[in-house]
Amino acid sequence: MPDAMKIHPDDGNEVHDLAAFTDAGRIVVTPVAQFPSEVARVVVDTFAGIVRRAKSSPAATTPDEDGIVRSQTFEEGDVYMVEKPFDGYFADRYLMDFYDVAERGICSRMHWHTGLRFVRMMTGPDTHIRVSSLSSFHLSDVAGVTPFAPASFVDDLPDSADTEEGPNRLRYNLIVPENSFVDLQIPRGVSHQFNAVGPHAVIDSVHPEESLEVLREQMSGYRMMAQTVFLAEELPPASTCLATGPRLGT
Repeated sequence: MPDAMKIHPDDGNEVHDLAAFTDAGRIVVTPVAQFPSEVARVVVDTFAGIVRRAKSSPAATTPDEDGIVRSQTFEEGDVYMVEKPFDGYFADRYLMDFYDVAERGICSRMHWHTGLRFVRMMTGPDTHIRVSSLSSFHLSDVAGVTPFAPASFVDDLPDSADTEEGPNRLRYNLIVPENSFVDLQIPRGVSHQFNAVGPHAVIDSVHPEESLEVLREQMSGYRMMAQTVFLAEELPPASTCLATGPRLGT
């Protein structure tokens, strides 16, 4: 079994040194589909409704017979564990209802997880998701099948000013456009940052090895914030993740 990656297993706000961090791999991006706005809106709002109902459900907000609390709060949005692991089955599945960065006024932080993730991003009308990483993306493009190529660009990661250790860290970005599904395959220990702009954005995320990562990190339970390591102390202002392209003059 691989070594543990965290210093304090149950810490929900563990921060590691950005200057010393190196990605363990890179994210594979697969555009899946685009829909008429009315179709995308129904799908996204249906998933978001499940998460919102869970927030007010006593059964979802208190530990069940296995000690699992299904309704949780993550830095990017509210989450609900729609399917949990069981003996002989390591994976589980979460839905996330994104916060709107423009409404909230802050972005999520760059971070990585203690296990691999399979993430389907879904947007409705007047909404996009900015996906960022410290390593370049690999775009899966099957001729005649892949429906579109997301816009992408590179900028400087905020608060990574030149130091004795080196220059600013580059941040690689791509945009999940409105009314679209885009899949991400994220290896363990690979940086990413998700920020939705607009009211209709959700994630359907499978954690294929969640039971194993909880075991190897010696965590006391299933908590998304504890399975996360951040690369910044503070949440950055919304101005650092609203753009859908490089700033003029950069």
